Amino acid sequence: MDTTGQPKLIVVADAEALACAAAARVMARTSANPGRIAICLTGGSSPRKLYQLLGSDEYRGQIPWDRVHWFIGDERFVPSSDPLNNMAIARATFLDRSAPSSHIHPIPTTAENPDRSAEAYARELQAFYGSDQLDPARPLFDMVLMGVGPDGHTASLFPGYPAVEETERWVVGVPKANVAPFVPRVSLTLPALASCREMLFEIAGHDKQPILTRLLNGETLPAVRARSNGETVWLVDQAALPEGIRGGR
Repeated sequence: MDTTGQPKLIVVADAEALACAAAARVMARTSANPGRIAICLTGGSSPRKLYQLLGSDEYRGQIPWDRVHWFIGDERFVPSSDPLNNMAIARATFLDRSAPSSHIHPIPTTAENPDRSAEAYARELQAFYGSDQLDPARPLFDMVLMGVGPDGHTASLFPGYPAVEETERWVVGVPKANVAPFVPRVSLTLPALASCREMLFEIAGHDKQPILTRLLNGETLPAVRARSNGETVWLVDQAALPEGIRGGR
């Protein structure tokens, strides 16, 4: 457990090394739990190399597919057939080839609106968990994968939006995104995301350097406020590091 409440910063050489390090941490979490495992995936571009690795021959045979359930931290409110759909990308990249269909838990986007979709996903999470109240001693997820947007958002929790302040609901509708693509979203809330043994951020590429500078300076952006009740890890490649700490710490 991270008793300080501060994220652990791990610096690797490049995006390839980052994906390998992330895959190793996913495998470690699956190995640590002999029972039912829950992993919360993330969307956007940050996890694609990781997902490709998890679907590769090297890793696919090591994953206990019959025990792992796959959720997702946020979704664009678009049909599952839309190229913007986060879970559809994960399914096409690695899940559909190996995971039992009943172990894949996408956020439904066929509901009337994002709020109804959020309510449906909250019910699914609560049924899986066996309670509508989160117990800090019993995490919902073994691992939550996260990314960081250029404005400091994570999942679909955008700076200054009401969803960031939600403390009771597990999932919320987000009527408008703060960054492209400007479509409505559905997102897990900070308390639901915190209910995990490990929260793993992947931050790679020179274009992430400005926002990582702000995060390391402690600016109260959603990505800074997102913390696991267990361990929080920021996995960063050299290109994303601010110049002042190049070489890692």
